[in-house]
This record gives sequence, structure tokens and C-alpha cells, in this order.
Amino acid sequence: MGLDFYKNFKIAKEVFDEVDETLKINLSKIIFEDQSGLLNLTANTQPAIMATGVAIFRVLKETNGIKMSNFHYCAGHSLGEYTALVCSDALSLKNASLILRERGEAMQTAVKPGEGAMAAVLGAEILEIENLIHDLNFSSVEISNDNCPGQLVISGKKDEVEKCCLEIKNKISKKSIALPVSAPFHCQLMKPASEKMKEVIMNTELNSLKIPIISNVNVDEIKDSNVIKNLLIDQIYKKVRWREIIEYMLKKNVLEFVEIGPGKTLSGMLKRFKKDIVVRNFNNMEDMDS
Repeated sequence: MGLDFYKNFKIAKEVFDEVDETLKINLSKIIFEDQSGLLNLTANTQPAIMATGVAIFRVLKETNGIKMSNFHYCAGHSLGEYTALVCSDALSLKNASLILRERGEAMQTAVKPGEGAMAAVLGAEILEIENLIHDLNFSSVEISNDNCPGQLVISGKKDEVEKCCLEIKNKISKKSIALPVSAPFHCQLMKPASEKMKEVIMNTELNSLKIPIISNVNVDEIKDSNVIKNLLIDQIYKKVRWREIIEYMLKKNVLEFVEIGPGKTLSGMLKRFKKDIVVRNFNNMEDMDS
């Protein structure tokens, strides 16, 4: 993850080095080698994904002359909003690293290990899952990610998520897949993490964005730094509304998207919306060469 950029571009190496120095840990070694599975800890995963995305974007700026002004909007799936904020110079790399390290620790400890779970639900409409959750009167299960047409995620207490998955299969004949996560993200169980992060986020320096970010929380164009801070606090326990974010952009006649960072998850989601969408993904050196 990001190793080829680290080896080939000084500007990318500087990103990883700054994050290492800021966090006082060798996060780069964890990212590139991960021999002990430490990358799976969300306190490491979150700053790692952000650092990789920022490193790739800075390489694109240096080698291809890409600027934020080339785009109409930016957006990020969950913690990806922090990558977008750093790329748009609204948030410093140092502050993003510190927030995401603490955000990861807060989310990890909000629920005891083994008590929470998440599951992807395939082929279902969001309304039918919402109705099913409501009818079964679960105390903790919520839709945590509305990713794209035919793909969403539920979060909650482990026993209730498992029961919900069984009911999804029996009542509406849809498939669900348990996700290998360390905590149930983006649901009310994360409220303690949100409260813990409130002071940290509010006290962090944040500039207005060069282009609007479409928020996961309210699916609206935001440039004001104070508004963004409050949304970042709420985002920890509220649903990721990615499908609505993309639909918002499509209504604004945006048909070209660039995904930056590890993996091609968002590019795969985008292909489920409209056939005439153009998606460019930058994940490794081969993507740069093409």
C-alpha cells in the first residue's frame, strides 16, 4: 500500500516520514510490511489510509500538474473526508494524522472487543432494510453505510446483527456477509467516540476549502471550516451516505471522477450508478503510467 510511490517519489516519502514523526511510531513500516497484523488496528488503519491517499495526490500534483481547482467537488467515504481535507489544504497533514490516530483509538474502545459487528447486505433496497430493522425492533442495528445501488452495510451489537442477517435471508431472500472489522462503525454505539473526539476536532485549526466537500452527514456542499468540524464529529456515529453523495454530483452533471488512495473500492461502487461515468483510479505506479 503506497510502497511504490514511497520508493519512487521524494514528495511521497516526505508524506510518510512526516506522519511517522508526528505519531512517534514507524507507521510506514506497518503499512509496507505489516508482519504482525498491526495495520488491522483501526488506530493504525485510519492514518495509514489517509497518508497513502495524500502521498498519491501530491505525486499527481507534482508530475501531472493536477490541482484542486481542476475539480468541482471533493468527497471522502468516512475517514476519506480527512484525505480530501488535507488535499484541499483545509487541514494540515500533521493535524489529520493526530486526529485519525485518536479517532481510531476512540472508535476501537467505544465498544468492547467481540460485542459489535458489521455486515454487508447485497441486492437490497435501503427502504426494505430500514423497514425490516424497524419491524424486528432491534435495539442497536442500523444502516451504517449506504454505499451504492444494491450495496449497504449494517452495524450494531453482534448478536442482533447476526439475527438481522438471518431475517434478511429468510424474509427478503437477500445475501449478507459478515465483515472482518474491529468495531461496529457509524452507528449509535460509536456515540462515546464522537463525544471523546469533540474537543479534539473543535480545537484543531481548519481552513475553508478551495472547493466544496460533499459531507457524509448531510449530503450538502460545505466550504466553511466551522460547519465541517461539527460534521466530522457527527460523522463518527452517523450513516455514511455515499450513494446520495454520488447521486448529488450526478444531478450537478458531474460524470468524471478520480479515486485516489489504496484499493479500488469506490471505483467499483461508481460503476453501479451510470454507464457513462468515467472513473480514473490512482492506486499504484501502473495507474500512473496509464
